[in-house]
Amino acid sequence: MFDLAVFALSLVLLTVTVFARVRLRDWWLRACEFPRVQIACLAGISALLSVLIDEPWRTYSLAASIGVVVIQAWWIFPYTRLARCELQQAEPGHEERCVTLLIANVLTPNRNAKGLIDQILEHRPDIVLTLESDDWWGEQLHAALAEDWPIQVSIPQDNLYGMHLFSRLDIDDLEVKRLIQDDIPSIHGWVILDSGERVRLHALHPRPPSPQESETSLWRDAELLLVGREIREQAGPALLIGDLNDVAWSRTTKLFTRVSGMLDPRRGRGMFATFHAGHRLLRWPLDHIFVTEHFTLRRMQRLKGYGSDHFPILATLCCRPSRSDENDRPEPEQGDKAAASETIRAARAAAPQTV
Repeated sequence: MFDLAVFALSLVLLTVTVFARVRLRDWWLRACEFPRVQIACLAGISALLSVLIDEPWRTYSLAASIGVVVIQAWWIFPYTRLARCELQQAEPGHEERCVTLLIANVLTPNRNAKGLIDQILEHRPDIVLTLESDDWWGEQLHAALAEDWPIQVSIPQDNLYGMHLFSRLDIDDLEVKRLIQDDIPSIHGWVILDSGERVRLHALHPRPPSPQESETSLWRDAELLLVGREIREQAGPALLIGDLNDVAWSRTTKLFTRVSGMLDPRRGRGMFATFHAGHRLLRWPLDHIFVTEHFTLRRMQRLKGYGSDHFPILATLCCRPSRSDENDRPEPEQGDKAAASETIRAARAAAPQTV
């Protein structure tokens, strides 16, 4: 019975690993992309247990377990400190060309606003973006931040997709868009750095693939790719921030980086897993900061929990176009542009509330 149980575990892990590669958008298939670290760890345990069982189960179980570890490690490796950094480290100085961002999914029912506000006041970022923030959260944040962060965008919603943005830097042409679905807002504008340089800012929180939200990843994928295509076409400095309800190593995120040409500061520095704050063994990176090749990174850190199921994430980025050639911008592969266009078209066609 023990032999069979170990073999069954290795087979389940191999099956989940294969499912993650299936090119369908069903939520349960896309969910297989999230826990790659956890699957790799379980496969490692399965490999060790395989040594204790008899043939022929030992060979089958060991082969399946080692195969899973290798495949999952291939996906995870770029987000470890052993890999090469995709975004170059910023040099000292040039403070007027830098921007510090803080992103926090507050979890609507969570009422520990003080826990987040204290961290905002401690780190004093230039821009604060909150997600899942309703009227109550908006009131708490406004009372604490309005004086020092006078530029504000308030989109309180009770459907877990409210957003609030506070900025100490000027932002031109601020606009709230509902790119794919009417109940999913996003924020767009041009941040004016102290140096006078203009940086395009996109703040997103697309709908996740889950049985409670959407049976497929179509809405999420389309919103991300739509903005990514726009970033590539504009060709200037740009930042994309938010809870993207997708992991850094997913097929969609990789397609987005190739379509947009954006870089991930995590690569070569660590995962900075922001979800789930309440479960140490079930965490993965859901909150993201993507940048164009015009930037370098000064610092990036995950902040303390405060009752939300997400940790806040903080990063300081410096706009250094003269160092663009030091960053290796992702380029579209054959078929990427067509795949992005088809995803956007399908999402718009399927949503009667599309604008």
